[in-house]
Amino acid sequence: MKKSLPFACAAVLALSSLSATAFAQEAEEEDSSGLSGTFAVTNDYVFRGISQTNEDPAFQAGLTYTTSFGLYVGTWASNVDFGAGDPDWEVDGFVGYNIGFAENWNFDVMVNRYNYPGAGASNYNELITKTTFLDTYSLTVAYTDDVYGLDEDSFYYALGADWALPSDFSVGVHVGRTTYGSGIDYKDYTDYSVTLGKAWGPLGVTVGYYDTDSSGEYDFGKQNSDSRVAVVATVSWP
Repeated sequence: MKKSLPFACAAVLALSSLSATAFAQEAEEEDSSGLSGTFAVTNDYVFRGISQTNEDPAFQAGLTYTTSFGLYVGTWASNVDFGAGDPDWEVDGFVGYNIGFAENWNFDVMVNRYNYPGAGASNYNELITKTTFLDTYSLTVAYTDDVYGLDEDSFYYALGADWALPSDFSVGVHVGRTTYGSGIDYKDYTDYSVTLGKAWGPLGVTVGYYDTDSSGEYDFGKQNSDSRVAVVATVSWP
């Protein structure tokens, strides 16, 4: 039945202030190898326009090991909150490959395993590709044949841009579209975001405005999909 356990897991998946996907793909754009990590605190964990914490704070951490030839593997975790009962955590694992080609072009392909301890069969895999061009613009295409553990197809398409500003500031814009197969009671929906970031060495702070269209509200409820501002503070190493 819609908006029972499958809804809870759908809300978890439907990003992000920080997500395993964003963490892996952005980290791998750096020309480095070895072990790296992040720790983040946010007032609202937002993924693909949807709050994963019922508008409450989240604490997130990730580790990635990158080889010198672009292969990487890692894990990422965050608390989540969808009301009484499980899941209370998202613990993802991922493996991918990142390569630069031509001038100012980069391609990343990754398989991410979304795990929600206590949520049973709702765990699933997603194939995610991200092409970055001119060091500024990006196209993301993701696919799963088992969205939310419901044995149904889903695609995610997103266009984004990030501009570097003086004094280590940056501005980003993003629009994404989630589509579902006809076998489940979810409407295709669009998400939007605008972000402002500032870096101080390994410390970064991002303030973002996130929203979805009315179909996002239908799928996940007005509270979790309505317009919101999320602030993320991140420490990365090395």
